[in-house]
Amino acid sequence: MADREVQGATGRNMAARRDAALIAVISIAAAIICVKFDLSEALLGWTRLHERLQLDELPAWLLVVACCLVWFSARRYGEARDQLAMRRATDARLAEALAENQRLAQQYVDLQEYERKALARDLHDELGQYLNVIKLDAVSIRDASSSGNDGGSASLAGNAARAVIENVDRVYGVVSSLIRQLRPAGFDELGIAAALENCVVEWRARLPEAVIELSIDSGFDDPNEIRALALFRLVQEALTNIARHSGASRVEIRVARIRRSESQEFIEVSIIDNGRGTDMEAPHAGLGLVGMRERVAAFGGSLRLASACGAGFRIMASMPVQTRFIPDRPA
Repeated sequence: MADREVQGATGRNMAARRDAALIAVISIAAAIICVKFDLSEALLGWTRLHERLQLDELPAWLLVVACCLVWFSARRYGEARDQLAMRRATDARLAEALAENQRLAQQYVDLQEYERKALARDLHDELGQYLNVIKLDAVSIRDASSSGNDGGSASLAGNAARAVIENVDRVYGVVSSLIRQLRPAGFDELGIAAALENCVVEWRARLPEAVIELSIDSGFDDPNEIRALALFRLVQEALTNIARHSGASRVEIRVARIRRSESQEFIEVSIIDNGRGTDMEAPHAGLGLVGMRERVAAFGGSLRLASACGAGFRIMASMPVQTRFIPDRPA
């Protein structure tokens, strides 16, 4: 952005110099022509022949017109300068508002992930522990009933205990699935690469008819936590959309960390499938793509989409590794 503004200012300065040089050349050429051909004497002789028309007053009139044009140009120049100053001030305020919105969006994303982490921890530590206790009690009842003397009552108690154990296993499976959705498996211990691999493994089990390939560059280093989570949610949402709408038989996911300059480093993500695609000109009511775009934009990144009917779908996201605002961890 700053580079484009500098280039624009340089181009305007060069154009102004060219215009000034052109005016100087025209003025010098006019002076040479007037001196060479004595235009003032010729004009004076021509106006004397038409004295009744008062043409001898033409030079004074032209001088007044020229002065008026100079005044008019000066007024317009001043107004244009004021407009440019107002535009620069407006652009500065918009830039500040955009930066503030970006900072707030980052804080919102961080707070959302923090709440998910806390909820996943509570589900694991509280509900998971109680489910384990219930299952252990049910197992004890089942074992005790199987060794009892009263066959009928023992059989009923054993069946009830086995039913409780099965229900607890189902609930525990649901809780484990919720925990994995709230907090990526292996993320805190092994990093984003392991979390993405585990996510892809789970989706391969859900979509056995599709070939899902994950490629992470060997030089990829884990970004900070909030960007790593944004990257994971992006891939997760993309795979969800593919499962719901694409019908693809092949999905390629590539994650890389690219340095574009000495001070700019970006996380590049591309997700490509060979599904049925969609018409990009048609309106889309789904919130998945909107959520992905907002999540990437919160870090000053960009999301590009490309698709056509029958030609698959392509998602290309780019996020800077560092931005101006780093949100604080909620207390």
